[in-house]
Amino acid sequence: MEALETKLGDGRYRVLSLDGGGAKGFYTLGVLHHVEAMVRRPLHECFDLIFGTSTGAIIAALLALGKNVEEIHQLYREHVPTIMKRKLPWSKSKALAELSQEVFGDAKFDAVKTDVGIVAIKWRIERPMIFKSSLRQAHGRKDTFVPGFGVTIGDAVQASASAFPFFCRKVVETAGSGRIELVDGGYGANNPALYAIADATVAIKAPPQDVRVLSIGVGEYPTPKKSIIRPAWWLNRLPTVRLLQKVMEINTQSMDQLRTILFRQILTVRVSEAFTSPEMATDMFEHDLGKLDLLRQRGTESFGKQEDALRTLLL
Repeated sequence: MEALETKLGDGRYRVLSLDGGGAKGFYTLGVLHHVEAMVRRPLHECFDLIFGTSTGAIIAALLALGKNVEEIHQLYREHVPTIMKRKLPWSKSKALAELSQEVFGDAKFDAVKTDVGIVAIKWRIERPMIFKSSLRQAHGRKDTFVPGFGVTIGDAVQASASAFPFFCRKVVETAGSGRIELVDGGYGANNPALYAIADATVAIKAPPQDVRVLSIGVGEYPTPKKSIIRPAWWLNRLPTVRLLQKVMEINTQSMDQLRTILFRQILTVRVSEAFTSPEMATDMFEHDLGKLDLLRQRGTESFGKQEDALRTLLL
């Protein structure tokens, strides 16, 4: 078998997997700030594959396009509070679409600097749809493969982050299947590490003993006594923020348990802590910048607790 070319040329195939969690992505950025400093290079030059769901998809796409972590952090500080404090779904989605156009423009998946996977869910047929950048990642239908199904990165990211019913569903125009209605990838794989490992070991055929996976969550927090977002009266019959978060947290833990069982032989470091103090109460729609900065600080602390394991994994 032909030797697999890897980013750092040492034969180790490195995977970065980023969970969904809305505004709690500030925690992820706190971890990544120190990861980037540790490897002493932009993360697209270290990781051979970057997967993301929802807020993780936004970060993954920006990293794959060559942005550094501090640039992404500044975008989050400027825009996340503004988007999350909007109350109506159409208003949230409109703000997200405008930001996406500003940040990603019309860039498509052939513009990324490393392989990437963005997870969304097909609303009508209840199946995952994973936007991928490279034919190497295809598990089938290789003759008709088009990077990202021909969709722009911005549209794919919006779809992955469309936490219905608090955001509107996202319709994308694909190259081979026409118009598809999508919702947040967190409904299917809020923790996308399993999908990333499947690409690495099955599609790309990296030997499992050479695969290294860094899986970063958004932390677990107490539920606010009063939800940060209060749905209008006409949304009363739809899921609450608390239920939405519970569904995604259960999904996250289930996916990680499966990863541990099925891919025990693959060296993986999972960074995501539970914080129980009342001051840490928050949810995915947090828009208080002080609290968001605290989440980032918690990510920094979580990195410190696993620094030795991360050094072994990445260096």
